[in-house]
Amino acid sequence: MGGFLLKKNKFTLRDEGMDSMVYRNYLKRMIDVIFAVLGLVLLSPVLIVVTVAVRLNLGTPVFFKQKRPGKNEEIFTMVKFRTMTDERDENGELLPNRERLTRFGKLLRSTSLDELPELWNVLKGEMSLVGPRPLLVEYLPLYNDRQRKRHSVRPGITGWAQVNGRNTISWEDKFEYDLQYVENMSIRMDLKILAMTLKKVFVREGIDFQSKKGPVKFRGSSEKEKGEQK
Repeated sequence: MGGFLLKKNKFTLRDEGMDSMVYRNYLKRMIDVIFAVLGLVLLSPVLIVVTVAVRLNLGTPVFFKQKRPGKNEEIFTMVKFRTMTDERDENGELLPNRERLTRFGKLLRSTSLDELPELWNVLKGEMSLVGPRPLLVEYLPLYNDRQRKRHSVRPGITGWAQVNGRNTISWEDKFEYDLQYVENMSIRMDLKILAMTLKKVFVREGIDFQSKKGPVKFRGSSEKEKGEQK
């Protein structure tokens, strides 16, 4: 069996051939269903506690629901625990995300507890445990042909980009990590990503709450980059 090579700040992977194809086409979905069911059952006390905590700290609704593109760009409703208030300015417009994100919300995000309801998306077949993170629907027209390939697999609760920088790396690097995952998906790679995810959750790495402007939105690749990747 082949393997994949990891080098810090380098995009170097090695495909696993036939084993990878069997995993991609048959085993991955089976494993997703098993672990989604186990997760929802075993973590039900945590889900209940967080549900009550969100209700007490942020009110209703408890869940944040948003349309996201999944495999083959099919739109689904992603479900997470809510982490922000609905505070608005004098014109009735929502305040910037950074101003609505509470200390409690930051705790949920830094521990990834806000992501637990996505196990339901996994069970429904809309997401996978591991894969490129589902981004905003508004980004779909902005992808070049290579970036669009990230939608050839189910989006994940965690992914190769998330364990290699999460919110602290550029869009170009995020997409490159996503595409490397798509091209090199294997059970060994998924296990590696899950192990790295657990470590980062415990040490709370790769999360930037300090930016005054909040997360930078994807505006599309430059014309030069589009031409180079055709």
